[in-house]
Amino acid sequence: MTTTTATRGLAVPDLSLVVLIGTTGSGKSSFARRHFLPTQIVSSDVCRGLVADDENDQSATPEAFDLLHYIAGKRLAAGRLTVVDATNVQSQARRSLIELAREHDVLPVAIVLDVPESVCARRNAERPDRAGLPAHVIPRQRRELRRSLKSLEREGFRKVHILRGEAEVEAAGIVTERRYNDLRHLTGPFDIIGDIHGCRSELETLLGRLGYALDRDTLGRPVDATHPEGRTAVFVGDLVDRGPDSPGVLRLVMGMVASGAALCVPGNHENKLGRYLKGRNVQHTHGLAETIEQLEKEDAADPAFRDRVRDFIASLISHYVLDGGALVVCHAGLPEKYHGRTSGRVRSHALYGDTTGETDEFGLPVRYPWAEDYRGRAAVVYGHTPTPRASWLNNTICLDTGCVFGGRMTALRWPERELVDVPAERVWYEPVKPLTTEAPGGADGRPLDLKDVHGRRVIETRHMGRIAVKEENGAAALEVMSRFAIDPKLLPYLPPTMAPCATSREDARGGAADGNYLEHPEEAFAAYRADGVRQVVCEEKHMGSRAVVLVCRDEEAAAERFGAPEGVSGALYTRTGRPFFDDPTTTERILHRLRGTIGHEGLWEELDTDWLLLDAELMPWSLKAEGLLRNQYAAVGAASGAVFPGALAALESAAARGVDVAGLLGKQRERAVDAAAFTEAYRRYCWPVGDPGQGWPGEKSETGARRLVGPRGTDGLDGIRLAPFQILAARGRSLAELPHDQQLALIDRIVEREELDAYANNSICAFVPKYVNRLLAPTRRLIVDTEDEASVAEGVRWWLDLTEAGGEGMVVKPLAGLVRKEGGTGGRLVQPGVKCRGREYLRIIYGPEYTRPENLDRLRERHLGHKRSLALREYALGLEALDRLAEGEPLWRVHEAVFGVLALESEPVDPRL
Repeated sequence: MTTTTATRGLAVPDLSLVVLIGTTGSGKSSFARRHFLPTQIVSSDVCRGLVADDENDQSATPEAFDLLHYIAGKRLAAGRLTVVDATNVQSQARRSLIELAREHDVLPVAIVLDVPESVCARRNAERPDRAGLPAHVIPRQRRELRRSLKSLEREGFRKVHILRGEAEVEAAGIVTERRYNDLRHLTGPFDIIGDIHGCRSELETLLGRLGYALDRDTLGRPVDATHPEGRTAVFVGDLVDRGPDSPGVLRLVMGMVASGAALCVPGNHENKLGRYLKGRNVQHTHGLAETIEQLEKEDAADPAFRDRVRDFIASLISHYVLDGGALVVCHAGLPEKYHGRTSGRVRSHALYGDTTGETDEFGLPVRYPWAEDYRGRAAVVYGHTPTPRASWLNNTICLDTGCVFGGRMTALRWPERELVDVPAERVWYEPVKPLTTEAPGGADGRPLDLKDVHGRRVIETRHMGRIAVKEENGAAALEVMSRFAIDPKLLPYLPPTMAPCATSREDARGGAADGNYLEHPEEAFAAYRADGVRQVVCEEKHMGSRAVVLVCRDEEAAAERFGAPEGVSGALYTRTGRPFFDDPTTTERILHRLRGTIGHEGLWEELDTDWLLLDAELMPWSLKAEGLLRNQYAAVGAASGAVFPGALAALESAAARGVDVAGLLGKQRERAVDAAAFTEAYRRYCWPVGDPGQGWPGEKSETGARRLVGPRGTDGLDGIRLAPFQILAARGRSLAELPHDQQLALIDRIVEREELDAYANNSICAFVPKYVNRLLAPTRRLIVDTEDEASVAEGVRWWLDLTEAGGEGMVVKPLAGLVRKEGGTGGRLVQPGVKCRGREYLRIIYGPEYTRPENLDRLRERHLGHKRSLALREYALGLEALDRLAEGEPLWRVHEAVFGVLALESEPVDPRL
C-alpha cells in the first residue's frame, strides 16, 4: 500500500476500473471532474437521479447501483477507462466492483480521499440538498473508511492510492500508464518464432535464414542476434525443456531481449521452470528434468546464470498487442475478449489455453477449439500445440511445428505473412502421441457463421470507409448464397455492377444519318474529363455473361490455398456467385485449357503465384441466358414474326382496293422493321455450342441458334469463348490497381499463347494438345486522351465501327487501375468503368421501338445517381475483398466483403441501366 505525497502523481492503468473511496463531502465528485473526462465517470448520485429524479432519494439506491454497475460493465467491455464515483466505504460495495473488474479482466484501482470529518461536515452543510443530512452518517462512514484502509490490497485492488487531507487531494495528479501488454506503438516488421524447446542449433539456423547476424561470446556461444534491416524477433514461449540445450536457447533469447532485438512471451514450460527456480515444489516431468540437469552444468561455469534466468522468466508478460492492435502474440492462443486485458484468467489462457475437460486416448487434455469461433480483427499468433504444418484459421496461426519431436521450427514474417521454417536435425524427444493436426481449430474448423452476415451490417473498407448493408438486403443475399452459390471458400470476389454513361441529349450524332442515341461515348469522355482523368481505355464489350475465373496451378494448390475438395482445381462462377455450369467437368475442362496456356507462357513463375483470379466474359450470351432469351426475347420475336406478315398483307390489300390506310400501313411497316431489328440484335449473341455429354440435336433452338451434334474439338468446348480482361489477384497481392494497359498486355500474352499452342508441333510441345477449337478471345481496345478533341473523335469513330458491325459497345475505364477525383488518397473514388452500349444492342434492353423520338424523350429521363452510387460501393467492397484475400485474412473476413456486394445487388434499381 502506498501513501501519496502532495507532489506525487497517481498511477492509473489506461484500462482499469478506478474506484473512488471517501465519505460524503470528501470531494470525490470534484476530484473526478478535475482529473477524468465526464464520459469516464459513473456517479451513484447521477444514477440515483436517473431512476428517481432526485439524486438524494436514498430509497432508489439499489436501483441506482444496478444502473451504475450496468453502465460500468458496458464501458469496461468496450475497453474504456471507467471511474466509479460513490462513497464505497463498505467492503460489500467494493467487493461487487472488484468482481466487475475481474469479470472484464481489468485492474481495479482504489483512490482513497481520507479527508477530516469536520471538512466533510462543513461541505455538506454548504450544500442545500445535503443540509438535512443526519448527524450520524459522516461519523459512521468515517469509521468504515478507517477500518478499510489496511485491507484494500487484500480485497483485490491492484493499486491503492491514499490521499490524506485537503492539501494532498488538491495537489494530486493522475498519471495514465500504458498496460505492459500494450505495445501497439511497435509496428515491426517482426519475425515471430514458434516453440523452440531447447533446440538451439535449429534456432541459430532459422535466425540465419531470417537474416539475423549472431553475436557470440568468447566461448563461441550465441548471446545476441540483430537484423540489418531493424526487424524484431518475437518468441512465443516454450524456449526450454525436452531439447538438448535449453540454457543455450535462454542465453541467446535473453541477450536479444536485453538488447532490444527481440520480444518474448512466456510459455507454460517457462512458467513451470520459473516456479522451480523460486523453490516451489513442481514435478520434474515433460522435459523439466533435462533442463534442470543442463542448468546444473551451467552453474559451475556461471553461478549467476540461474538467477538471471529466474529474473527473466519473472519479467515476461503474458501476451503482447502489437502493430496498432493488428497483431497479438501469446503462447497458447487468446480470444478477442482477452486482448490487452490484465487478469489471472487472461494469463492462464495465454499460457495454457482452454480445455474441454476431457482427455484423449493418450491421457492428454483435449484442447477447446477457440480458433474455430475466432472473429477478431487482430491476427493471433501462438504455439503450444504441435502441428505438422502452420496454417491460418480465422486469422489465427499456430507456429509450433514440433521441432523437438523431429518436425520443423517455424517463423512468421509480419506484416508479410510469410512462413519460414527449417527442419529438425533429429528427433530430440519422442512425443507422447503422433504429431498430427491437433492445433485448436483443426484443419477445417467452422469458418463461417450466420452472425457474420445476419442483420444490418457495416463493413469497413480501405477505399470508401464504412459501407452499410441493410438487413433486408442481407436476407436476400443470404437466400442466394445459401441455396445457389458455390462453396464460399472458392468465392473470393464478386464483380461490381457497372453504371452506364450519362444519357445522350443530342440526336443524329456521329455515324448513321438516322442515329438517335440514348448512350454515346462523348458523355463518357466528358465525365472522366470533369473528374480529372485524362487517359482512358476503351475496351470492346463482349456480348456474353460476366464470369469470374479462379484458376490454380494444380489441384494441390487449390486445396492448399482455398480448401478445394479432391478433383477441383478452381472455380468459374457468375457475378452472383453461382456456378456457371451445372456439370463440373465442363468447368474443369475450361480451367485445364486456361491453366496450360498460362503455364506455357511462364506466368506462374513470372507472377510468383500458383493461382490467379480473372475477371472475364464467357460467350455466347445464350450459354447462360437461355431461359431469358427463350422466355423474353425470343417470345417477342416469334410473336412479331407471326403477327406482322398477316397484318401487313391485310393493309396492303386494303390499300390496293383504294382504302386510305397509307398512314397505318407506313407505321406498321416501321414496326415490322423494328421487330426484325430486335430479333437480329439478340441473335447476334447466340451461336451453337457443342457439348459431348448432352448429345444435343441439330435442329434450331427457340433462340435461333443451331445446336451441334457432338463435339468438333478435342475437349467438347466448341463455340465457347472466354474473354478475360483483368487479372484481379495472385498469391500475396491484389492486382486491381495495375493499369489497364498492363493488364491487357498480360491477357494478350495468354490469348496469343493459346493460338500458338493450337498449332504447336507435338514433338516440340508434347504436353499441349492440338485443339481444333479456340477458347480464349482477345479484347480490342483504344486509349483516348479526354482533353484531345482528335483523340476523342477517334474514340467515337471506333465505337461506331464496333456497334455498326454488330458489337454490343464498349466499356470506358481510367487507364490507371484506381483513381480518385482529387488524385490523392483522400478524394472520392472515380467510377472504375462506365458502359457505353450501341444503339442496336439497346434495342434488346428497351424494346424494338425504343428509337422512336417520343420513346427516346421519355427514356432520357432515367435517373443514374443510385446506380452510380451502387457501382462505387460494390467496387470498394470488391477491392476490400481482394486486399483481404491477398493479405491472407481468414475466409470470414473475405466473405464479409463478398457477401456485401451480393447484398447490395438486391437494392431496387432500374435493371435496364
